[in-house]
Amino acid sequence: MTLYALIALMIALALAVISFWVPMITPDPEKVSPYECGFDPLGSARLPYSMRFFLIAILFLLFDLEIALLLPTPWAAQLFSPSLVILWALVILALLTLGFIYEWSQGGLDWAE
Repeated sequence: MTLYALIALMIALALAVISFWVPMITPDPEKVSPYECGFDPLGSARLPYSMRFFLIAILFLLFDLEIALLLPTPWAAQLFSPSLVILWALVILALLTLGFIYEWSQGGLDWAE
């Protein structure tokens, strides 16, 4: 078993060395330049980003998490004390609703000013 592991390690090392050595035999500007999916790799990496879009995306993730937390609530009827589970579900729902109302009142959901 150790011999197989040693042979596998040697083959992996040989392939890694060959993969670094072969491209250096015939360097070409296209081979050594990074591939950027058609974009200029030497341009600015900073693009303007809408903070409103970011806020809407965060709110979407928050309410998606809310749905994931509240989905098991109907199965609470099968538990010993379903009222406790329903109480915590209502607390989570109330907190998220208050946060949504606050965000709406602050104008965070208005796309255009």
